Amino acid sequence: MMFSLEGKTMIVTGAAGQLGGEYVRALLAAGAFVVGLDIADTNPKGRLKEITSDKFMFCAGSVIDRKRLESIRDEIIAKTGRIDGLINNAAIDTPPNADNAALTGPFESYPEDALDLTMDVNINGTVRPCQVFGGHMAQHGGGSIVNISSIYGILSPDQRIYRYKEKPFFKAVGYSVSKSGILNLTRYLATYWAEKNVRVNTMTLAGVFNNQDEQFLKNYCPKVPLGRMAKANEYNGAAVFLLSDASSYMTGSNMVIDGGFSAW
Repeated sequence: MMFSLEGKTMIVTGAAGQLGGEYVRALLAAGAFVVGLDIADTNPKGRLKEITSDKFMFCAGSVIDRKRLESIRDEIIAKTGRIDGLINNAAIDTPPNADNAALTGPFESYPEDALDLTMDVNINGTVRPCQVFGGHMAQHGGGSIVNISSIYGILSPDQRIYRYKEKPFFKAVGYSVSKSGILNLTRYLATYWAEKNVRVNTMTLAGVFNNQDEQFLKNYCPKVPLGRMAKANEYNGAAVFLLSDASSYMTGSNMVIDGGFSAW
């Protein structure tokens, strides 16, 4: 029962993405009423259209639009009367199959507008939900926030992994810098809201298998002691743990779940 989320209301940003949809399903299975927040629910990766539970509510909106977030907060309170947890999952990145040479080129020519957009979505898109939803928790008895970071927020990307394409691909600086910033945002909020009983932790994740290029897998997987990328559902247990009473004495922590990637 310590892992139960029965009677609690949880919010997942970036809910229509591959991991977002997994988190939504895991929280529903743990008994929570789950609010999925994303620009739209049509992304096939999250499979949100397949969810028929009456304990799931989708809210369309941008994580950097504070007024919309406040409106969604009011919708949730009107529906369930409470907010108990938040997974800040929404983020953007430049994938290896991107065809925009400016976005995939070297650091020296990385576009300013691309950096600004990445920082806005990945950093402000975590700060603002914390302000709106976390602020509500702090005023009403507490809760738990899980911020999603990446191994590229604690380690530099190994650019050699991506040297298999005809056109050079460089893992963009914006993703690494933004995901690193998430770590200290977690520490800041964990201490700031400790007296209000709002716990804040980070999940630092490695790559997830999604039918990537075969050569990419050959380059990436040997760097992982477990020898493979994560399955999409392999982060769910940690998310439920951090949002539940099972982690009641845990705040300001960084849970690294990477198949051992960062151990070498």
